[in-house]
Amino acid sequence: MLNNSIKRIIKPLSLLGLVGFSAWLVSTSLSSNVKDNTQSYIISAENYQLLKEKVKVLNVTPSHELPIINALAANLNQAQLTQLQQALTVKVSQNYTVELSGGNAWGKRKWQPKAVVNDLIDATSVHADRNFGDGVTIGFLDTGLDQLQGTSAGLGLSTDLYGRDKFWGTYDAINNTVSNYSDEESGHGTHVASIAGNADYDVYGKVYGVAPNAALVGIKAFDSEGKATYADVIRGIDWALQVKDQINLKVLNMSFSGYARSYYWEDPLNQAVMKAWQAGVVVVASAGNKGPDPMTVGVPGNVPYIITVGAMTDNYTESDSSDDKLATFSAAGPTVEGFVKPEIVAPGGHVTGLMAFDTQIAQEHPEFHDGGRYFEMSGTSQAAGVVSGVVALMLTQDPTLTPDEVKCRLMDSAHAAFNNNGKLAYSVFQQGAGMVNAADALANTATECANQALNIAQDLNGDEHFFGPANINEEGNFYVEGLGDEYVWKLDDTSLDGDTLLWRMNFATNALDWRNTASTDTLLWRMNFETDTLLWRMNVESDTLLWRMSVANSATGIDVNNWVEPQ
Repeated sequence: MLNNSIKRIIKPLSLLGLVGFSAWLVSTSLSSNVKDNTQSYIISAENYQLLKEKVKVLNVTPSHELPIINALAANLNQAQLTQLQQALTVKVSQNYTVELSGGNAWGKRKWQPKAVVNDLIDATSVHADRNFGDGVTIGFLDTGLDQLQGTSAGLGLSTDLYGRDKFWGTYDAINNTVSNYSDEESGHGTHVASIAGNADYDVYGKVYGVAPNAALVGIKAFDSEGKATYADVIRGIDWALQVKDQINLKVLNMSFSGYARSYYWEDPLNQAVMKAWQAGVVVVASAGNKGPDPMTVGVPGNVPYIITVGAMTDNYTESDSSDDKLATFSAAGPTVEGFVKPEIVAPGGHVTGLMAFDTQIAQEHPEFHDGGRYFEMSGTSQAAGVVSGVVALMLTQDPTLTPDEVKCRLMDSAHAAFNNNGKLAYSVFQQGAGMVNAADALANTATECANQALNIAQDLNGDEHFFGPANINEEGNFYVEGLGDEYVWKLDDTSLDGDTLLWRMNFATNALDWRNTASTDTLLWRMNFETDTLLWRMNVESDTLLWRMSVANSATGIDVNNWVEPQ
Protein backbone atom coordinates (compact mmCIF):
# COMPACT_ATOMS: atom_id res chain seq x y z
CA MET A 1 0.00 0.00 0.00
CA LEU A 2 1.05 3.57 -0.53
CA ASN A 3 2.55 5.64 2.24
CA ASN A 4 0.06 8.01 3.83
CA SER A 5 2.29 10.96 2.98
CA ILE A 6 1.49 10.47 -0.71
CA LYS A 7 -1.18 12.95 -1.69
CA ARG A 8 -3.74 12.30 -4.39
CA ILE A 9 -4.48 15.74 -5.76
CA ILE A 10 -8.16 16.35 -6.07
CA LYS A 11 -8.66 19.81 -7.35
CA PRO A 12 32.15 31.22 -28.87
CA LEU A 13 33.36 28.65 -26.95
CA SER A 14 35.44 26.35 -24.81
CA LEU A 15 34.64 24.11 -21.90
CA LEU A 16 38.21 23.94 -20.62
CA GLY A 17 38.60 25.77 -17.34
CA LEU A 18 34.95 25.36 -16.31
CA VAL A 19 33.82 23.48 -13.23
CA GLY A 20 34.54 20.22 -13.52
CA PHE A 21 20.05 9.27 -23.17
CA SER A 22 16.62 9.60 -28.78
CA ALA A 23 18.48 5.91 -29.16
CA TRP A 24 17.20 2.99 -27.07
CA LEU A 25 19.28 1.45 -24.23
CA VAL A 26 18.90 -2.18 -23.27
CA SER A 27 20.02 -3.42 -19.86
CA THR A 28 21.98 -6.62 -19.79
CA SER A 29 22.71 -6.94 -16.08
CA LEU A 30 23.34 -5.06 -12.90
CA SER A 31 26.77 -3.49 -12.56
CA SER A 32 28.69 -5.94 -10.40
CA ASN A 33 32.07 -7.41 -9.64
CA VAL A 34 32.00 -11.18 -9.54
CA LYS A 35 35.51 -11.43 -8.08
CA ASP A 36 34.73 -9.79 -4.74
CA ASN A 37 30.96 -10.37 -4.81
CA THR A 38 30.14 -6.68 -4.75
CA GLN A 39 27.23 -4.90 -6.32
CA SER A 40 27.02 -1.32 -7.59
CA TYR A 41 24.41 0.71 -5.73
CA ILE A 42 23.15 4.27 -5.77
CA ILE A 43 22.78 5.28 -2.12
CA SER A 44 21.16 8.50 -0.93
CA ALA A 45 20.63 10.09 2.47
CA GLU A 46 19.26 13.35 3.79
CA ASN A 47 22.69 14.27 5.17
CA TYR A 48 25.04 13.98 2.19
CA GLN A 49 28.22 14.75 4.13
CA LEU A 50 27.39 12.18 6.78
CA LEU A 51 26.73 9.62 4.05
CA LYS A 52 30.20 10.21 2.60
CA GLU A 53 31.73 9.77 6.06
CA LYS A 54 29.91 6.51 6.71
CA VAL A 55 30.95 5.10 3.35
CA LYS A 56 34.55 6.12 4.03
CA VAL A 57 34.44 4.15 7.28
CA LEU A 58 33.74 1.06 5.18
CA ASN A 59 37.04 1.65 3.31
CA VAL A 60 35.03 2.08 0.13
CA THR A 61 35.80 4.69 -2.53
CA PRO A 62 32.63 5.80 -4.32
CA SER A 63 32.65 5.47 -8.09
CA HIS A 64 30.42 8.54 -8.44
CA GLU A 65 29.55 11.46 -6.21
CA LEU A 66 26.00 12.56 -7.08
CA PRO A 67 25.21 15.60 -4.90
CA ILE A 68 22.31 16.53 -7.18
CA ILE A 69 20.28 13.81 -5.42
CA ASN A 70 22.36 13.58 -2.19
CA ALA A 71 23.73 10.27 -3.35
CA LEU A 72 26.85 8.21 -3.99
CA ALA A 73 27.40 5.30 -6.32
CA ALA A 74 29.59 2.63 -4.78
CA ASN A 75 30.44 -1.06 -5.04
CA LEU A 76 29.44 -2.80 -1.80
CA ASN A 77 29.13 -6.40 -0.73
CA GLN A 78 26.10 -7.47 1.28
CA ALA A 79 27.88 -7.13 4.62
CA GLN A 80 29.00 -3.60 3.83
CA LEU A 81 25.54 -2.63 2.68
CA THR A 82 24.00 -4.00 5.87
CA GLN A 83 26.57 -2.16 7.99
CA LEU A 84 25.81 1.10 6.20
CA GLN A 85 22.07 0.64 6.62
CA GLN A 86 22.55 0.06 10.34
CA ALA A 87 24.68 3.20 10.67
CA LEU A 88 22.49 5.57 8.68
CA THR A 89 19.03 5.86 7.21
CA VAL A 90 19.59 5.51 3.48
CA LYS A 91 17.68 4.81 0.29
CA VAL A 92 19.29 2.17 -1.89
CA SER A 93 18.79 1.66 -5.60
CA GLN A 94 20.65 -0.73 -7.88
CA ASN A 95 22.93 0.97 -10.37
CA TYR A 96 21.75 -0.64 -13.58
CA THR A 97 24.13 -1.36 -16.43
CA VAL A 98 22.73 -0.38 -19.81
CA GLU A 99 23.86 -0.57 -23.41
CA LEU A 100 22.83 0.51 -26.86
CA SER A 101 20.75 -2.03 -28.71
CA GLY A 102 21.20 -3.26 -32.24
CA GLY A 103 18.35 -4.37 -34.47
CA ASN A 104 17.27 -4.06 -38.06
CA ALA A 105 17.30 -0.90 -40.11
CA TRP A 106 15.35 -0.31 -43.28
CA GLY A 107 15.84 2.24 -46.02
CA LYS A 108 17.89 3.05 -49.03
CA ARG A 109 21.00 5.06 -49.79
CA LYS A 110 20.34 8.70 -50.53
CA TRP A 111 22.66 11.38 -51.85
CA GLN A 112 22.41 15.02 -50.79
CA PRO A 113 19.34 14.55 -48.58
CA LYS A 114 16.79 17.35 -48.42
CA ALA A 115 16.19 19.42 -45.30
CA VAL A 116 12.45 19.07 -44.62
CA VAL A 117 11.91 19.27 -40.84
CA ASN A 118 11.77 23.06 -40.63
CA ASP A 119 9.03 23.23 -43.24
CA LEU A 120 7.04 20.49 -41.47
CA ILE A 121 7.02 22.33 -38.15
CA ASP A 122 6.80 25.87 -39.57
CA ALA A 123 10.24 26.87 -38.31
CA THR A 124 11.15 28.27 -41.74
CA SER A 125 8.98 31.32 -41.08
CA VAL A 126 10.70 31.81 -37.73
CA HIS A 127 14.06 31.80 -39.50
CA ALA A 128 12.71 34.39 -41.94
CA ASP A 129 12.28 36.66 -38.91
CA ARG A 130 16.00 36.16 -38.13
CA ASN A 131 15.46 33.97 -35.10
CA PHE A 132 17.96 31.10 -35.29
CA GLY A 133 18.27 30.18 -31.61
CA ASP A 134 21.05 32.64 -30.79
CA GLY A 135 22.13 32.99 -27.17
CA VAL A 136 20.87 29.59 -26.02
CA THR A 137 22.93 26.48 -25.29
CA ILE A 138 21.40 23.02 -25.70
CA GLY A 139 22.95 20.11 -23.83
CA PHE A 140 22.70 16.60 -25.27
CA LEU A 141 22.91 13.84 -22.68
CA ASP A 142 23.79 11.04 -25.04
CA THR A 143 26.71 9.14 -26.60
CA GLY A 144 28.86 12.20 -27.24
CA LEU A 145 28.97 14.97 -29.81
CA ASP A 146 31.38 14.95 -32.76
CA GLN A 147 32.21 18.23 -34.54
CA LEU A 148 33.11 16.26 -37.68
CA GLN A 149 36.16 18.44 -38.17
CA GLY A 150 37.85 18.61 -41.54
CA THR A 151 34.73 18.53 -43.69
CA SER A 152 32.40 21.28 -44.79
CA ALA A 153 29.47 19.08 -43.77
CA GLY A 154 30.65 19.14 -40.18
CA LEU A 155 30.98 22.90 -39.87
CA GLY A 156 27.30 23.21 -38.97
CA LEU A 157 27.98 21.80 -35.52
CA SER A 158 31.02 23.91 -34.72
CA THR A 159 30.00 27.27 -36.22
CA ASP A 160 26.69 29.05 -36.70
CA LEU A 161 25.18 30.64 -39.80
CA TYR A 162 27.47 33.66 -39.39
CA GLY A 163 30.65 31.62 -38.97
CA ARG A 164 30.89 32.13 -35.21
CA ASP A 165 32.07 29.34 -32.92
CA LYS A 166 29.19 27.69 -31.09
CA PHE A 167 30.57 24.37 -29.80
CA TRP A 168 31.22 24.16 -26.06
CA GLY A 169 32.89 20.76 -26.26
CA THR A 170 31.96 17.60 -24.39
CA TYR A 171 31.80 16.56 -20.76
CA ASP A 172 32.57 12.86 -20.37
CA ALA A 173 30.39 11.74 -17.46
CA ILE A 174 31.94 8.27 -17.59
CA ASN A 175 35.47 9.47 -16.88
CA ASN A 176 34.54 12.81 -15.31
CA THR A 177 36.62 14.80 -17.82
CA VAL A 178 36.07 17.79 -20.10
CA SER A 179 37.35 18.16 -23.67
CA ASN A 180 37.00 20.75 -26.42
CA TYR A 181 36.63 17.90 -28.90
CA SER A 182 34.77 14.64 -28.90
CA ASP A 183 35.47 11.60 -31.04
CA GLU A 184 32.04 10.01 -30.77
CA GLU A 185 32.09 6.30 -31.53
CA SER A 186 28.34 5.63 -31.64
CA GLY A 187 26.92 8.37 -33.87
CA HIS A 188 23.60 8.68 -32.08
CA GLY A 189 24.38 11.78 -30.02
CA THR A 190 25.76 13.67 -33.01
CA HIS A 191 22.71 12.78 -35.10
CA VAL A 192 20.23 14.05 -32.51
CA ALA A 193 22.22 17.22 -31.87
CA SER A 194 22.43 18.02 -35.57
CA ILE A 195 18.65 17.84 -35.92
CA ALA A 196 18.36 20.59 -33.34
CA GLY A 197 21.36 22.74 -34.20
CA ASN A 198 23.01 21.96 -37.57
CA ALA A 199 23.83 25.19 -39.45
CA ASP A 200 24.56 23.44 -42.76
CA TYR A 201 22.38 23.98 -45.83
CA ASP A 202 21.05 21.39 -48.24
CA VAL A 203 21.42 21.71 -52.03
CA TYR A 204 18.23 23.76 -52.16
CA GLY A 205 19.53 26.36 -49.72
CA LYS A 206 17.45 25.21 -46.78
CA VAL A 207 19.07 24.93 -43.37
CA TYR A 208 18.96 21.57 -41.62
CA GLY A 209 18.86 22.55 -37.96
CA VAL A 210 15.78 23.86 -36.19
CA ALA A 211 17.93 26.29 -34.15
CA PRO A 212 21.12 26.54 -36.26
CA ASN A 213 22.70 29.30 -34.15
CA ALA A 214 22.11 27.64 -30.80
CA ALA A 215 25.30 26.68 -28.98
CA LEU A 216 25.82 22.96 -28.39
CA VAL A 217 27.41 20.96 -25.60
CA GLY A 218 27.80 17.20 -25.44
CA ILE A 219 27.32 15.28 -22.20
CA LYS A 220 28.62 11.79 -22.82
CA ALA A 221 27.11 9.10 -20.60
CA PHE A 222 27.61 6.13 -22.93
CA ASP A 223 30.93 4.51 -23.80
CA SER A 224 32.30 3.24 -27.10
CA GLU A 225 30.20 0.08 -26.80
CA GLY A 226 27.08 2.07 -26.03
CA LYS A 227 27.03 1.10 -22.35
CA ALA A 228 26.16 3.33 -19.41
CA THR A 229 24.89 3.24 -15.85
CA TYR A 230 22.32 5.25 -13.96
CA ALA A 231 25.21 6.83 -12.07
CA ASP A 232 26.88 8.08 -15.26
CA VAL A 233 23.63 9.65 -16.47
CA ILE A 234 22.94 11.30 -13.12
CA ARG A 235 26.50 12.65 -12.97
CA GLY A 236 25.94 14.15 -16.41
CA ILE A 237 22.82 15.95 -15.21
CA ASP A 238 24.67 17.15 -12.12
CA TRP A 239 27.46 18.60 -14.27
CA ALA A 240 24.93 20.37 -16.50
CA LEU A 241 23.53 22.20 -13.49
CA GLN A 242 27.01 23.14 -12.30
CA VAL A 243 27.84 24.91 -15.58
CA LYS A 244 24.43 26.06 -16.79
CA ASP A 245 24.93 29.71 -15.83
CA GLN A 246 28.44 29.84 -17.24
CA ILE A 247 27.49 28.54 -20.68
CA ASN A 248 23.82 29.59 -20.66
CA LEU A 249 22.61 26.01 -20.85
CA LYS A 250 18.85 26.35 -20.94
CA VAL A 251 17.75 23.16 -22.69
CA LEU A 252 18.71 19.58 -21.86
CA ASN A 253 17.85 16.91 -24.45
CA MET A 254 17.46 13.35 -23.15
CA SER A 255 16.90 11.02 -26.07
CA PHE A 256 16.64 7.79 -24.11
CA SER A 257 13.98 5.86 -22.30
CA GLY A 258 13.62 2.80 -20.11
CA TYR A 259 11.09 0.75 -18.22
CA ALA A 260 9.69 2.26 -15.04
CA ARG A 261 10.77 0.24 -12.01
CA SER A 262 8.93 2.38 -9.47
CA TYR A 263 6.77 5.44 -9.20
CA TYR A 264 8.37 8.39 -10.95
CA TRP A 265 9.34 10.11 -7.69
CA GLU A 266 11.26 7.11 -6.37
CA ASP A 267 13.55 6.65 -9.36
CA PRO A 268 16.98 8.26 -8.72
CA LEU A 269 17.43 9.23 -12.37
CA ASN A 270 14.02 10.91 -12.38
CA GLN A 271 14.90 12.76 -9.19
CA ALA A 272 17.91 14.29 -10.95
CA VAL A 273 15.72 15.20 -13.94
CA MET A 274 13.26 16.94 -11.63
CA LYS A 275 16.16 18.86 -10.04
CA ALA A 276 17.16 20.13 -13.49
CA TRP A 277 13.62 21.31 -14.24
CA GLN A 278 13.40 22.97 -10.83
CA ALA A 279 16.70 24.76 -11.55
CA GLY A 280 15.23 26.40 -14.66
CA VAL A 281 16.48 24.01 -17.34
CA VAL A 282 13.89 22.91 -19.90
CA VAL A 283 14.15 19.12 -20.09
CA VAL A 284 13.03 17.47 -23.34
CA ALA A 285 12.83 13.68 -23.30
CA SER A 286 11.90 11.09 -25.90
CA ALA A 287 8.80 9.03 -25.19
CA GLY A 288 10.58 5.88 -26.33
CA ASN A 289 10.10 3.41 -29.17
CA LYS A 290 8.02 0.76 -27.43
CA GLY A 291 4.72 1.80 -29.03
CA PRO A 292 2.03 1.51 -30.11
CA ASP A 293 0.78 -0.16 -26.92
CA PRO A 294 -0.45 1.95 -23.99
CA MET A 295 1.67 2.59 -20.90
CA THR A 296 4.94 2.26 -22.80
CA VAL A 297 6.40 5.67 -21.89
CA GLY A 298 9.29 5.02 -19.52
CA VAL A 299 12.05 6.77 -17.57
CA PRO A 300 12.59 9.74 -17.73
CA GLY A 301 9.63 10.51 -20.00
CA ASN A 302 7.25 9.48 -17.21
CA VAL A 303 8.25 12.52 -15.13
CA PRO A 304 5.06 14.62 -15.19
CA TYR A 305 6.86 17.99 -15.12
CA ILE A 306 9.00 17.68 -18.24
CA ILE A 307 8.25 17.73 -21.98
CA THR A 308 7.95 14.21 -23.36
CA VAL A 309 7.97 13.83 -27.14
CA GLY A 310 6.41 11.21 -29.39
CA ALA A 311 7.05 10.77 -33.12
CA MET A 312 5.00 11.37 -36.26
CA THR A 313 5.96 10.96 -39.90
CA ASP A 314 5.21 12.84 -43.10
CA ASN A 315 4.93 9.45 -44.85
CA TYR A 316 7.67 10.53 -47.30
CA THR A 317 5.41 13.28 -48.71
CA GLU A 318 6.66 16.41 -46.99
CA SER A 319 4.45 18.72 -49.04
CA ASP A 320 1.23 16.79 -48.34
CA SER A 321 0.11 16.76 -44.71
CA SER A 322 -3.07 14.78 -45.36
CA ASP A 323 -1.23 11.46 -45.26
CA ASP A 324 0.83 12.23 -42.17
CA LYS A 325 0.50 9.71 -39.39
CA LEU A 326 1.69 8.81 -35.95
CA ALA A 327 4.72 6.52 -36.04
CA THR A 328 3.74 3.05 -34.90
CA PHE A 329 6.88 2.76 -32.75
CA SER A 330 6.06 5.92 -30.79
CA ALA A 331 5.43 5.08 -27.13
CA ALA A 332 2.05 5.95 -25.65
CA GLY A 333 0.67 6.86 -22.24
CA PRO A 334 -0.74 7.02 -19.75
CA THR A 335 1.97 6.64 -17.13
CA VAL A 336 1.38 4.25 -14.26
CA GLU A 337 0.58 7.28 -12.10
CA GLY A 338 -2.19 8.30 -14.49
CA PHE A 339 -0.56 11.19 -16.35
CA VAL A 340 -1.28 11.98 -19.99
CA LYS A 341 1.91 11.40 -22.00
CA PRO A 342 3.50 12.32 -24.35
CA GLU A 343 2.84 16.05 -24.25
CA ILE A 344 3.60 16.60 -27.91
CA VAL A 345 4.75 14.87 -31.10
CA ALA A 346 7.32 15.91 -33.73
CA PRO A 347 8.84 14.50 -36.94
CA GLY A 348 10.71 11.29 -36.19
CA GLY A 349 9.80 8.83 -38.93
CA HIS A 350 12.91 9.29 -41.10
CA VAL A 351 15.01 12.30 -40.16
CA THR A 352 18.28 13.35 -41.78
CA GLY A 353 21.17 14.26 -39.50
CA LEU A 354 24.95 14.36 -39.34
CA MET A 355 26.90 11.21 -38.56
CA ALA A 356 30.49 10.21 -39.32
CA PHE A 357 30.78 7.28 -41.72
CA ASP A 358 33.03 5.32 -39.35
CA THR A 359 30.72 5.38 -36.32
CA GLN A 360 29.16 2.20 -35.01
CA ILE A 361 25.65 2.94 -36.26
CA ALA A 362 26.76 3.97 -39.75
CA GLN A 363 28.98 0.91 -40.06
CA GLU A 364 26.16 -1.41 -39.04
CA HIS A 365 23.57 0.25 -41.27
CA PRO A 366 25.39 1.70 -44.31
CA GLU A 367 22.18 1.71 -46.36
CA PHE A 368 21.12 4.77 -44.40
CA HIS A 369 24.32 6.74 -45.01
CA ASP A 370 24.72 9.09 -47.99
CA GLY A 371 28.40 8.28 -48.37
CA GLY A 372 29.39 11.65 -46.94
CA ARG A 373 28.25 12.91 -43.56
CA TYR A 374 24.48 12.50 -43.57
CA PHE A 375 22.47 9.62 -42.18
CA GLU A 376 18.74 8.92 -42.07
CA MET A 377 17.46 7.62 -38.75
CA SER A 378 14.10 7.11 -37.08
CA GLY A 379 12.82 7.30 -33.53
CA THR A 380 11.40 9.43 -30.77
CA SER A 381 15.03 10.39 -30.09
CA GLN A 382 15.01 12.37 -33.31
CA ALA A 383 11.62 13.88 -32.48
CA ALA A 384 13.00 15.07 -29.14
CA GLY A 385 15.86 16.79 -30.98
CA VAL A 386 13.30 18.69 -33.08
CA VAL A 387 11.47 19.95 -30.00
CA SER A 388 14.72 20.94 -28.25
CA GLY A 389 15.44 23.15 -31.26
CA VAL A 390 12.00 24.76 -31.04
CA VAL A 391 12.51 25.43 -27.33
CA ALA A 392 15.78 27.22 -28.16
CA LEU A 393 13.90 29.45 -30.63
CA MET A 394 11.34 30.27 -27.94
CA LEU A 395 14.03 31.16 -25.41
CA THR A 396 15.86 33.32 -27.95
CA GLN A 397 12.69 35.34 -28.43
CA ASP A 398 11.93 35.51 -24.70
CA PRO A 399 14.79 34.47 -22.38
CA THR A 400 12.59 35.06 -19.31
CA LEU A 401 10.32 32.07 -20.00
CA THR A 402 10.33 29.46 -17.24
CA PRO A 403 10.28 25.75 -18.05
CA ASP A 404 6.60 25.59 -17.09
CA GLU A 405 5.81 28.51 -19.41
CA VAL A 406 7.72 26.90 -22.29
CA LYS A 407 5.77 23.67 -21.80
CA CYS A 408 2.48 25.57 -21.58
CA ARG A 409 3.01 27.44 -24.85
CA LEU A 410 4.32 24.44 -26.74
CA MET A 411 1.22 22.46 -25.88
CA ASP A 412 -1.25 25.30 -26.25
CA SER A 413 0.01 26.01 -29.77
CA ALA A 414 0.33 22.40 -30.95
CA HIS A 415 -1.71 21.14 -33.90
CA ALA A 416 -3.76 18.05 -33.06
CA ALA A 417 -4.50 15.44 -35.70
CA PHE A 418 -8.16 15.16 -36.69
CA ASN A 419 -9.61 12.85 -39.31
CA ASN A 420 -11.96 13.87 -42.10
CA ASN A 421 -14.94 13.30 -39.80
CA GLY A 422 -13.72 16.04 -37.49
CA LYS A 423 -12.81 13.63 -34.71
CA LEU A 424 -9.44 13.08 -33.08
CA ALA A 425 -7.39 10.80 -35.32
CA TYR A 426 -5.36 9.60 -32.33
CA SER A 427 -5.91 9.46 -28.61
CA VAL A 428 -4.40 12.14 -26.38
CA PHE A 429 -2.38 9.28 -24.90
CA GLN A 430 -0.76 8.85 -28.32
CA GLN A 431 -0.41 12.39 -29.70
CA GLY A 432 -0.67 14.52 -26.55
CA ALA A 433 -1.65 18.06 -27.50
CA GLY A 434 -0.58 17.40 -31.10
CA MET A 435 2.34 18.19 -33.41
CA VAL A 436 4.75 20.95 -32.47
CA ASN A 437 4.51 24.16 -34.48
CA ALA A 438 7.41 26.57 -34.07
CA ALA A 439 5.76 29.72 -35.44
CA ASP A 440 2.63 29.29 -33.34
CA ALA A 441 4.65 28.45 -30.22
CA LEU A 442 6.54 31.74 -30.57
CA ALA A 443 3.32 33.67 -31.16
CA ASN A 444 1.56 32.06 -28.22
CA THR A 445 1.02 34.07 -25.03
CA ALA A 446 -0.71 31.48 -22.84
CA THR A 447 0.28 31.30 -19.18
CA GLU A 448 -0.38 28.99 -16.26
CA CYS A 449 -1.46 26.05 -18.39
CA ALA A 450 1.14 23.44 -17.47
CA ASN A 451 2.05 21.76 -14.18
CA GLN A 452 -0.36 23.99 -12.27
CA ALA A 453 -1.63 21.24 -9.98
CA LEU A 454 1.88 20.02 -9.23
CA ASN A 455 4.46 21.18 -6.69
CA ILE A 456 7.96 20.09 -7.63
CA ALA A 457 9.55 21.30 -4.39
CA GLN A 458 7.12 19.31 -2.26
CA ASP A 459 7.55 16.35 -4.59
CA LEU A 460 11.35 16.34 -4.31
CA ASN A 461 11.17 16.82 -0.54
CA GLY A 462 8.95 13.77 -0.25
CA ASP A 463 6.13 15.77 1.33
CA GLU A 464 3.57 14.96 -1.35
CA HIS A 465 3.45 13.10 -4.64
CA PHE A 466 0.97 13.21 -7.47
CA PHE A 467 -1.33 11.16 -9.65
CA GLY A 468 -2.89 12.25 -12.92
CA PRO A 469 -6.47 12.08 -14.22
CA ALA A 470 -6.15 9.05 -16.50
CA ASN A 471 -8.35 6.09 -15.71
CA ILE A 472 -9.57 2.87 -17.25
CA ASN A 473 -13.21 1.92 -17.75
CA GLU A 474 -14.99 -1.41 -17.52
CA GLU A 475 -14.23 -2.15 -21.16
CA GLY A 476 -10.52 -1.77 -20.47
CA ASN A 477 -10.21 1.51 -22.39
CA PHE A 478 -8.28 4.48 -21.10
CA TYR A 479 -9.89 7.89 -20.68
CA VAL A 480 -9.32 11.26 -19.03
CA GLU A 481 -11.64 11.91 -16.13
CA GLY A 482 -14.02 14.81 -16.57
CA LEU A 483 -13.91 14.75 -20.37
CA GLY A 484 -16.28 13.29 -22.92
CA ASP A 485 -16.38 10.10 -24.96
CA GLU A 486 -14.05 11.64 -27.55
CA TYR A 487 -11.22 11.22 -25.08
CA VAL A 488 -11.72 7.50 -24.54
CA TRP A 489 -8.93 5.51 -26.17
CA LYS A 490 -10.62 2.44 -27.62
CA LEU A 491 -7.77 -0.01 -27.66
CA ASP A 492 -9.42 -2.33 -30.16
CA ASP A 493 -9.01 0.43 -32.73
CA THR A 494 -5.29 -0.19 -33.25
CA SER A 495 -4.79 1.43 -36.67
CA LEU A 496 -2.22 4.21 -36.73
CA ASP A 497 -2.51 4.81 -40.45
CA GLY A 498 -5.23 7.36 -39.90
CA ASP A 499 -7.49 8.79 -42.55
CA THR A 500 -7.16 12.06 -44.39
CA LEU A 501 -5.60 14.10 -41.60
CA LEU A 502 -6.06 17.72 -40.67
CA TRP A 503 -3.69 19.33 -38.19
CA ARG A 504 -5.73 21.89 -36.26
CA MET A 505 -4.65 24.51 -33.76
CA ASN A 506 -6.13 25.42 -30.38
CA PHE A 507 -6.96 21.84 -29.53
CA ALA A 508 -5.61 22.16 -26.02
CA THR A 509 -7.46 25.30 -25.05
CA ASN A 510 -10.78 24.32 -26.61
CA ALA A 511 -10.88 20.74 -25.42
CA LEU A 512 -8.45 19.04 -23.07
CA ASP A 513 -7.62 21.45 -20.27
CA TRP A 514 -3.91 20.90 -19.73
CA ARG A 515 -4.06 23.06 -16.59
CA ASN A 516 -5.75 20.14 -14.88
CA THR A 517 -3.72 17.16 -16.03
CA ALA A 518 -2.82 16.40 -12.43
CA SER A 519 -6.22 16.97 -10.87
CA THR A 520 -9.63 15.37 -10.94
CA ASP A 521 -12.82 15.47 -8.90
CA THR A 522 -13.40 11.73 -8.94
CA LEU A 523 -10.04 9.99 -9.04
CA LEU A 524 -10.71 6.28 -9.58
CA TRP A 525 -7.17 5.39 -10.61
CA ARG A 526 -5.57 3.20 -7.98
CA MET A 527 -2.25 1.41 -7.75
CA ASN A 528 -1.46 -1.32 -5.25
CA PHE A 529 1.98 -2.65 -4.44
CA GLU A 530 2.02 -6.39 -3.93
CA THR A 531 5.20 -6.99 -1.94
CA ASP A 532 7.84 -9.00 -3.76
CA THR A 533 6.68 -8.85 -7.35
CA LEU A 534 5.46 -5.24 -7.43
CA LEU A 535 2.36 -5.82 -9.49
CA TRP A 536 0.51 -2.64 -10.32
CA ARG A 537 -3.21 -3.24 -10.62
CA MET A 538 -5.87 -1.02 -12.11
CA ASN A 539 -8.93 -0.79 -9.87
CA VAL A 540 -11.55 -2.04 -12.30
CA GLU A 541 -13.78 -5.07 -12.09
CA SER A 542 -11.63 -7.34 -14.18
CA ASP A 543 -8.91 -9.72 -13.08
CA THR A 544 -7.33 -9.56 -16.51
CA LEU A 545 -6.43 -5.87 -16.27
CA LEU A 546 -3.11 -6.36 -14.56
CA TRP A 547 0.08 -4.54 -15.42
CA ARG A 548 3.34 -6.18 -14.46
CA MET A 549 6.40 -4.04 -13.90
CA SER A 550 9.53 -6.22 -13.83
CA VAL A 551 11.21 -4.48 -10.94
CA ALA A 552 12.95 -7.56 -9.63
CA ASN A 553 14.16 -8.67 -13.05
CA SER A 554 17.71 -7.43 -13.53
CA ALA A 555 17.41 -7.96 -17.28
CA THR A 556 14.87 -5.15 -17.51
CA GLY A 557 16.71 -1.96 -18.25
CA ILE A 558 16.71 1.53 -19.59
CA ASP A 559 16.86 1.98 -23.34
CA VAL A 560 18.14 4.55 -25.85
CA ASN A 561 16.18 4.42 -29.12
CA ASN A 562 16.37 0.97 -30.60
CA TRP A 563 16.29 0.51 -34.33
CA VAL A 564 12.88 0.95 -35.87
CA GLU A 565 11.67 0.82 -39.42
CA PRO A 566 11.51 4.28 -41.01
CA GLN A 567 7.98 5.46 -41.60
